[in-house]
Amino acid sequence: MKHLFYITFVTVLITGCHTAKKAQRIEEAISKKDTVQAVVITKATPVDSIAIGRNLIQRVNAHTIDFNTFSAKVKVAYEDKDDNGQGTANFRMKRDSIIWVSLTGPLNVEAFRAFITKDSIILMNVLKKTVQYRSISYLQDLVQIPFDFKTLQNLIVGNPIFLDNNVVSYKVKENETLVLMVGQLFKNLLTLDNNATVLHSKLDDLDAARNRTCDITYSDYQSANGFMFSTKRKLTVAENNRLNIDMDFKKFEFNPPLTFPFNIPKNYKIK
Repeated sequence: MKHLFYITFVTVLITGCHTAKKAQRIEEAISKKDTVQAVVITKATPVDSIAIGRNLIQRVNAHTIDFNTFSAKVKVAYEDKDDNGQGTANFRMKRDSIIWVSLTGPLNVEAFRAFITKDSIILMNVLKKTVQYRSISYLQDLVQIPFDFKTLQNLIVGNPIFLDNNVVSYKVKENETLVLMVGQLFKNLLTLDNNATVLHSKLDDLDAARNRTCDITYSDYQSANGFMFSTKRKLTVAENNRLNIDMDFKKFEFNPPLTFPFNIPKNYKIK
C-alpha cells in the first residue's frame, strides 16, 4: 500500500462565501498564524485594494501553461513518517483526457504503471503482476485532498491549483508579492515574483477540525512553449501524517506526438 500511495500521489503526484456563518468561518480560518505570516488582514478592505488583488490573480492566470500534449521524465524522492525512497516517473498527458505514468526504481526496472482519465484510474503493479480498477475519487481517499482530474493535470504541468477570485488581502514586498485568497475549501497564500510567477503556494483547510495543509514550492523556471515552466517542485501534504515529495524534471516537452500503451497481460490478477 505504501508504494501504491506513492505512485498515485506522484501521478498527482492536489467563490467566496455568502452567508454570515460562512463569513465567520473564513475570518476564523484567516486568523491562523501558519498562513497569515506577514499578511495583514483587515475587516474592511477598500474596493481599490480588492481590485488590485484580483488583478494580480488575473496576471497569474495569464501565465497558465496551455498545451495539447505533454511528456516528462522526473526524478522523484519521497519521505513520510514510515518510509522514504526515490525513483523516476515518466509522464504522458493528453489535455483533459489522459494521464499516463510509468514508475521505475533505482535499477531502472518498471514497478508501476497508471492510466488515469476524468472518471477512472487503472493501477498496474508490474512486479507483483496485479491490476486495480478504481474511480477518480480514489485519489481523494488516498491523499485526503480533493483532487479531480484537472487539479491533478495542473499539478503535474506546474500550473497553480485551487486559485480563487475571492482575494481578501495582499502585500507587496521588494522582490515578491503575497496574495491571500479564500475558496470554498481552502485558503491559499500565494507568493509571486515581480512578474506574477508563482514561487510558493500554501493551502490550509477552512475546516479547523481537519487541519489539512498542502505546501508547494516552485523553482528553477525554464522557458518552454512560450511559458515559464518550473523544473523543480517540493510538495508537502499533511493532516494526521506528513508526506514530502521532491520532483526534479530532467526532460519535458510540450505538444509532442504521444501514445499511451497500457496492455494488461492475461495472467495479471485483479485486486
